[in-house]
Amino acid sequence: MPDNLAERRVANAVRTGGISAGPIYDAVLRVAAPHARGVVLDFGAGSGTVATLMADVPAVTAVTAADLAPDAGATSSPKVRWVRADLNEPLPLPAHGFDLIVAVEIIEHLENPRAVAREWLRLLRPGGTLVMSTPNVECIRSLLALVFRGHFLPFTEPWYPAHITALTAADVQRVLTEAGFQGVQVGYTDHGRIPKLATTWQQASLGTLHGRRFSDNLVAVATAP
Repeated sequence: MPDNLAERRVANAVRTGGISAGPIYDAVLRVAAPHARGVVLDFGAGSGTVATLMADVPAVTAVTAADLAPDAGATSSPKVRWVRADLNEPLPLPAHGFDLIVAVEIIEHLENPRAVAREWLRLLRPGGTLVMSTPNVECIRSLLALVFRGHFLPFTEPWYPAHITALTAADVQRVLTEAGFQGVQVGYTDHGRIPKLATTWQQASLGTLHGRRFSDNLVAVATAP
């Protein structure tokens, strides 16, 4: 791989800051909780938030946290092992080694979502679970950006150039199914900001607005055959 490409990938990883919004973590962890046991992979671990939370679950025996960012490794839990790796490439990890993979807001940073999905399937044990999240480009906020700016939000934004791969819910369903996953289900965080206002659809509507048009992020769960 050319040095300049490797440097760009590292720079983009650093730009993310290694952390996502609280409502995203809350939604992902709600979905992941019933499957949190055995050996867990935090794919795109960033600052280690998910890895730390997974390590606190008694049924989880070990956590591998994988990320490209050079400052990864914030968690000090003895259950957590850090692996620095380019997530665009196959990880230096054996096949079928994980019971659960959690991938929070990472697939949109990677160049080939189908290759990533195949790698997730390779790493999961039969019957293992994948839980992933990504920006919901079908929410009102993102669709308005598409109409008035010519791109989904938050893609090609000058203040956040690390997002490069936009996926609709149908795209996520298709990518995971084609990779070989079973029982793919897509849901939403039910947390979405109203354009130009410092509030959310949920706050403004007293919780009556939710789902695809009113959530900034989606969450998918799937099973390895």
